[in-house]
Amino acid sequence: MSKSADVRIRLATRGSPLALAQARSVGSMLEAAWPGLVAELVVVETGGDRDQSRPLSEIGGQGIFAKEVQLAVLDGRADAAVHSAKDLPSQAPDGLVIAAVPERRDPADVLVGRTLEGLGPGATVATGSPRRRALLLDMRPDLNIVELRGNMATRLSVPGTNGVDAVVAAAAALERLGQSDLVAQRLDPARFTPQVGQGAIAVESREDDATLATLEKIDDKDANRCVTAERSFLATLGAGCTMPTGAWCTQRDGVLHLDAVLFDDERHQLRRVHVQGSNPEELGRDAARHLVEG
Repeated sequence: MSKSADVRIRLATRGSPLALAQARSVGSMLEAAWPGLVAELVVVETGGDRDQSRPLSEIGGQGIFAKEVQLAVLDGRADAAVHSAKDLPSQAPDGLVIAAVPERRDPADVLVGRTLEGLGPGATVATGSPRRRALLLDMRPDLNIVELRGNMATRLSVPGTNGVDAVVAAAAALERLGQSDLVAQRLDPARFTPQVGQGAIAVESREDDATLATLEKIDDKDANRCVTAERSFLATLGAGCTMPTGAWCTQRDGVLHLDAVLFDDERHQLRRVHVQGSNPEELGRDAARHLVEG
């Protein structure tokens, strides 16, 4: 694309406040990278948006917030799709590729309402994530964990109501919504392993489309490599977001470090592994094999 081109790019997104904030951020990045380009949002309702009462595991798990947004790109209603990377299935549908991963925000989970130390014996914490449930109970086996659904505003209003003392959320989500002041405690990702892709935005486009070159301008190569390693881990497990597992990749001095966790249902314990290397796909596969064989 010529920098002087006066063109539009249509970005498909969910209609939640967080999704819209992410899509607008991507649009602003593209407009800054390509003077003359205008980003437009194509708002799509997903299955996860329509059904906010049942647990995610009952209505489709991973991909429930992405499939309709991806379809808007595949059928030509949009040129690219903007997702929370953690919402994407571990395998992209035929015809789509992740074209860009902009700079990643904080991947950590946070508690809203109370700190872990501030939660009394048997306190109630709400989360809809099996991973968060497993990690919380590993740190505090006495806690009472209850199901949580709804958009971010709904979830953030829960602490202090109906006997719920705290909820777990993503630090990046609160940051993007300008509500980081609600954080009672940041949970160290070195122990409270984040969900694959947490804190990152993934922008998909058609694999044979000129939009790929446009999106490449906003790609953060380091963030992309780390998200690729985490997604390779998940793809190797064959797991979705309904499985209690997480992975967090960092890069230091050119070396990728991947920490991963998997809850062993038979032994009722968490398995952890740390691997390092230079190839993100191989790193993810190695971590998954170590945990499965462990």
